[in-house]
Amino acid sequence: MDVKDFSLFSTLSKKKEVFKSLVPGEVKFYQCGPTVYWTQHIGNMRAMVMADLVLRTLIYLGYDVKFARNYTDVGHLTSDADQGEDKMIKASKREGKTPDEIAQKYIDIFEKDIADLNTLPPTVKPRATEYIPEMIDMVKALLDRGFAYVTPLAVYFDVSKVKNYTKLSGQILENNIDEAGKGTVNDPNKKNQNDFSLWFFKAGAHENALQTWANPFSDKEGFPGWHIECSAMIKKLLGETIDIHMGGIEHIPVHHTNEIAQSESANGKPLATYWIHNEHLLVDGKKMAKSEGTSYSLADLREKKINPISLRYLFLNSHYKSKQNFTWDSLLGAETSLRKLSDLLGEEIGSVNENYTSQFIEFISDDFNIPGALALAWEVAKDASLSSADKTATLLDFDRVLGLGLSIPTKEMIPSKIKELADLRENARLAKDWALSDKLRAEIEAEGWNTKDTPNGPKLTKMSR
Repeated sequence: MDVKDFSLFSTLSKKKEVFKSLVPGEVKFYQCGPTVYWTQHIGNMRAMVMADLVLRTLIYLGYDVKFARNYTDVGHLTSDADQGEDKMIKASKREGKTPDEIAQKYIDIFEKDIADLNTLPPTVKPRATEYIPEMIDMVKALLDRGFAYVTPLAVYFDVSKVKNYTKLSGQILENNIDEAGKGTVNDPNKKNQNDFSLWFFKAGAHENALQTWANPFSDKEGFPGWHIECSAMIKKLLGETIDIHMGGIEHIPVHHTNEIAQSESANGKPLATYWIHNEHLLVDGKKMAKSEGTSYSLADLREKKINPISLRYLFLNSHYKSKQNFTWDSLLGAETSLRKLSDLLGEEIGSVNENYTSQFIEFISDDFNIPGALALAWEVAKDASLSSADKTATLLDFDRVLGLGLSIPTKEMIPSKIKELADLRENARLAKDWALSDKLRAEIEAEGWNTKDTPNGPKLTKMSR
């Protein structure tokens, strides 16, 4: 299958570019994954869905995609700028489990959550602790090439050796570091305030580190810095240069800036041709916060018996580069819209409408304009000139990208109790006994069924939640 051209906005060039892959027809794609010390909130889930939409678009346009997303299970301190306690150790103390047990617990939760959001699985899902030798090799290469140095507390990358350290963020260096919280680990032997850690030793603030490995840099065991992990895993699994690197905008000033500096200094090649960054999800117009009880997870949706696919539908309404505001009302609205869209599918599949497909490709090829593609799906759904079968075929084709799990309806076995309640309600409705009609509708809904009045009598459908 021939691939189709598309454009994307690259954070590195600060402009929209026509995509050109390193190898024709192939895409090497990496997304920074979660630090698995806690249940991921719905803002993190939005980032996963945004990457899934990129992946699905690439596949729809005919590309062979190798997609990697990592798990950080060591080395990510509570500050991105090398301050604080390792997040895995903090969780280990909180729950009385080993770091490995913590990692597995939250990986399992994460995997269930992203499966419930109907995301496609990555080609590879590396855990940082599985690539310690590769990280050590990259640190050695940086030392050999004069980009790093050793102190009694850590191995540091010397940012003064890089000509354009802040080329991704476009900021002056002081502001670049301020974005993540000013200051770094207190080490009097650091050459420059802004140098970042490649490898920590079991010393000083990290004397009680739980996850450590022997290394050639010191007689003390140690553990990798967060930034070196992604660089080493990318090189091992995808190569020295990849096509697309994705992450949240919070990664731009520190994590991705440091990835670029160390990878390109070690390998002598660009790390990625294109960088794309998704914006944040707000809750009630504010930043999510555990202290305010707004750091919601998919478990909170399930508790309210809301299908996580409704959250995915909500996410489709905003572009990945735009902030999005979450409210419970907006989620319930998304659930209703998704149900209505599903109800418009017929029981037979006809031919995909080529005119609508061309428009769909225009949307998704323009920097992954999913909101436009979703609006087009509704145009298809409401187009009276299309047969039900062709409408269904076209919507199912679009769903290869939208990922809403649309499918042709099947005739449901309606329990006799529900049928009897529906008949009683229909009789009450015809007799204009609205009180009884409403009471019976409530009984039907309490049993998990929707009833819709039509000229041909009541239509019963099983609730999606």
